[in-house]
Amino acid sequence: MKLDQQFSLHAYKPIILNYSSNEYKLQLDQLKQQHDIEIIDTIEQQLSEWIRIQHVGKAITSDFIQEQTQLLLNGKSIEAFGNWIYYPWSKRLVHLLPEDAFITVRTNRNQLKITKAEQAVLRNKSIGIIGLSVGQSVAVTLAIERTCGTIKLADFDTLELSNLNRLRAGIHQLGLPKVIIAAREVAEIDPYLNIEIYSEGITPDNLDSFLGEGRHKIDILVEVCDRLDIKIQSRIAARDKRIPVLMDTNDRGMIDIERFDLEPNRPLFHGLIDDKLDFAKLETNERLMVLMKLASFEHSSERLKISMSSIGKSILTWPQLASSVSLGAGAACDTIRRILLNQIQTSGRYYIDLETLIQ
Repeated sequence: MKLDQQFSLHAYKPIILNYSSNEYKLQLDQLKQQHDIEIIDTIEQQLSEWIRIQHVGKAITSDFIQEQTQLLLNGKSIEAFGNWIYYPWSKRLVHLLPEDAFITVRTNRNQLKITKAEQAVLRNKSIGIIGLSVGQSVAVTLAIERTCGTIKLADFDTLELSNLNRLRAGIHQLGLPKVIIAAREVAEIDPYLNIEIYSEGITPDNLDSFLGEGRHKIDILVEVCDRLDIKIQSRIAARDKRIPVLMDTNDRGMIDIERFDLEPNRPLFHGLIDDKLDFAKLETNERLMVLMKLASFEHSSERLKISMSSIGKSILTWPQLASSVSLGAGAACDTIRRILLNQIQTSGRYYIDLETLIQ
C-alpha cells in the first residue's frame, strides 16, 4: 500500500522510515518519486553539528568533519544514514539523524540549565494534558524543551475562529480537532516523541486509561480544561493513583500545584471546595460560582472580574489572551520540569503577575 493511501484527515503520527529493510526502501523510493512530496534533506549539516558537539574544545576543520562523517557512515551512503520522517498531512519527507543523535543535538543548548543526567531522566517521563486551548501551548513548550518522552493529549473540541486569539494555528486548520492540531505540532518539532491522543476528551470510561497504571502511569497531570466535572473527577482519580496535578489559569500568571503523589490525602483544590460535591446536581450559575471559588476569583485581575460580570450580557465567555497563555505555558513547563526532577516537593498556588512586577 502506498503511504499516501494510509493518510486520513486526522492523521497525527509521522511515519519513520529508513533503508534497513527492503520494505522501507521501497516506500522511500515511492515517496521520492511523487512530484507532490516536499523533500527536506539537511543531514550533512546535522552530522556536522553532532560531530562538533562530540568534540567540544577541539579545533574543528572541514577535513576533520569529513573524516568523522565517513566514520559515522561506516560504509553506508549518506542517503541511507539515519531516518526519513514522512508527515502525511503536509506531504513532507525529512531526513534526520537517528533518535539518540537527534536528541543529543536538539537538547545540546539546554545544557547546563538541564544537565545530561537530568535530560536522561526526563526522557523517560510521561505527561498528560487535559484541555488544548491553554494546553496546546503547554504541550508545544514541553516538546520544544523535551521535558518528557511521552505526551498524552485529551480534548473533544474543534478549532473555531474565535480560538485564534490564543491558539497557535492557521485559518486552514479551522474545523480540525484541537487534539490533532496540537499532536501534529509536537510531531513536527520532534518525531521521536511518543504522542497519544484522546480525541473524545476525558470521560468516565477513559480517565483510568489516560492516567495509566504501573510503569505506564503518567508522571504528572496538567489540567487546563473548562469543565468543572472533569476538573474534579480527574483530580480524584489522580489522587487515588498518587499523580501530581498542575493547573494554569492564565490570569495573573497563576500556577496551581497539588502534590497528590506526596500527600495522598490532600483535599482537592487546597480545600477550597468540598471533595464530595455533587456537580451533576448544580445549575449553570452554581457551577460558575464553584469555578470562581476554586480559582480564588477574589484574587483575579480587575479586567477578568469585569469580564466575568459581563458574560451573557455583552460577551460570550471569559477572556484568554495569547500573551497570558504563552506566559502560563512557560511557567508550567518550568514548574513541571522541576517537579519531575524532584526540585519542587510542595503544593501551593503561585502568581506571576506582570502588571504588579512591571509598572
